Amino acid sequence: MKVTVIGAGNMGSAFVKQLTRAGHQVTVTARNLEKAQAVAAANPGAIAAVAANAAVAADVVVLATSYDDAVGALKSLGDLSGKVVIDITNPLTADYMGLTLGHSTSASEEIAKAIPGAEVVKAFNTVFAQVLSDGADFGNGQTVSVFIASDSERAKQTAKALAESMGFATMDAGGLKNARYLEPVAGFNIYLGYGAGLGTSIAPIWIKRA
Repeated sequence: MKVTVIGAGNMGSAFVKQLTRAGHQVTVTARNLEKAQAVAAANPGAIAAVAANAAVAADVVVLATSYDDAVGALKSLGDLSGKVVIDITNPLTADYMGLTLGHSTSASEEIAKAIPGAEVVKAFNTVFAQVLSDGADFGNGQTVSVFIASDSERAKQTAKALAESMGFATMDAGGLKNARYLEPVAGFNIYLGYGAGLGTSIAPIWIKRA
């Protein structure tokens, strides 16, 4: 699959690492092109590109920026009509211990309103960068879950295929409005990791009794 990753921070770098290892054709772009080039250089097979050219041939765009930067970053790519956009963002407060949106909307829904031609899917927002970089297998038969919410079945299947190609378990989380639930789950995970001192090698996993 041809994947464009927006963002060269911890999450963007981890996506480029795992996606290239899974055999996808990866283009990375960022506000700072030198950072994107450094990420590409560290992952053989990946390439860096300026935003305007980064998603022209992409099958899917992974939005690996902060929520505050999300809409601007997506608009910098040009026309995204018909493109699948995987939104991993969480609308965090400055201290990372709260959410700025909730109950009646979500980061994903606001992004979808701002980029109406794109097929937005919420996924990976509950996965720390360290977990993504280290891989989905936690041992003892435990595999990290990626929860997928979208109003587009094509977007869901695209996110599912990408996640599973990287070794993650997936769970259909319903329509895009259910990002209103997934974003607080991420907020709680962030509290456990930082506020409660458990570190970033943790992840929520949904299991079903056999």
